[in-house]
Amino acid sequence: MTGIFKANNSYNNFLLLLYGLLLKLPVFLHPQIPHQQQIDGFLYKALLKWLQSVGVGLPVIYPIIAFVLLYTQAVTFNKLVNDQRIMQRPNYLTGMSYLLITSLFMEWNVLSSPLIINTLLIWVWAKMSGLYNSPSPKTALFNIGIAIGLSTFFYFPSLAFAALIIFGLALTRPFKLAEWVIALLGIITPYYFLLAIVFLTDKWQGYHFPGFAFTLPVFNQTQWAYAAIIIVLLTSIIGIFFIQQNFRRQLIQARKSWNLIFLYLMVALFVPFINATHTFDYWILCAVPLSAFLGAAFLYPAKNWFPLLLHWLMVAFVIAINYFV
Repeated sequence: MTGIFKANNSYNNFLLLLYGLLLKLPVFLHPQIPHQQQIDGFLYKALLKWLQSVGVGLPVIYPIIAFVLLYTQAVTFNKLVNDQRIMQRPNYLTGMSYLLITSLFMEWNVLSSPLIINTLLIWVWAKMSGLYNSPSPKTALFNIGIAIGLSTFFYFPSLAFAALIIFGLALTRPFKLAEWVIALLGIITPYYFLLAIVFLTDKWQGYHFPGFAFTLPVFNQTQWAYAAIIIVLLTSIIGIFFIQQNFRRQLIQARKSWNLIFLYLMVALFVPFINATHTFDYWILCAVPLSAFLGAAFLYPAKNWFPLLLHWLMVAFVIAINYFV
């Protein structure tokens, strides 16, 4: 499969769809109904309430929506990675890696609030990467801020990704106070309209601010899942090694994009520490940057058997975890 997705062919979008369906078949056979958590935003809770009437009689609607999100995120992030030219040549390995990683853990195939906001965060990363030579950076920053603000309506701890704007601005642009203020205004804008609606409809008593809860994450996983985590981390380290080897040969724009992916991962690793609940769902925020590292691990090795072995080892874990554990 790695050889097929190394090519940049348009029909790979369809092959990626089939690949994802085969990997995630158990999700459709045994659909899980998502449950809202204390830290989830009001838009996510409203979505679950709206789907409840359909989900009772047709629970497969939840994995269908989750799969559509995962597939579109994989295709979109893969295209954006190719557009930024951060790898040696265009390919579909990043999208393949995203579907593969998310198939290793059943919780990452449930319709959760972090899964939904991954769509917004992928767009944020792309816009941040384009700030280096953007003709209208203020407009882009305001839109980025709005996207972060909206993501908190689904999953409030995603506010931590405001740090991606801060570090991204420091990395990609010379310091201009006006740009920092505009980004902040963008984050605040959705809350301005939310508070206006709450005030006009007189629903102050019914609105509860989610807030933060600083805790240590608790893992409640099987030994197979722990082994899968180790394989993903080792493959990511291999990918980072090859990225560093090719780093100086890349354009400045590509280097900045890679640095933003590293920052993306750092923020995503921090988010589960500000959760009031201990579930593995929220770690899916790490899947986006990790898929880029895995894509590099599958692309750069000179020996074709090595990425092939890594890929089928992960597929074997997907089969074992989903069918036998």
